[in-house]
Amino acid sequence: MGERICPECGKKMKQQFIGLKHCKCGISWLKDVGYFQRTPDMVFCLERVKVGGKVKQMPILAVMKITPVLLCV
Repeated sequence: MGERICPECGKKMKQQFIGLKHCKCGISWLKDVGYFQRTPDMVFCLERVKVGGKVKQMPILAVMKITPVLLCV
């Protein structure tokens, strides 16, 4: 795997989790997905998964649901 280079700007990507890297220009790389453009509503988190009797944390990509807030005056 080694060091990932951003296809957009050519700079080295920084690791957030194992299998998930980010670049300052807005491109990310996820092990299962590949390269993709980040949006403001994306949330990256770790999910516990049982693999062969062990509990491991795997990075997942979730979309944050924004609900409108009603103000009562």
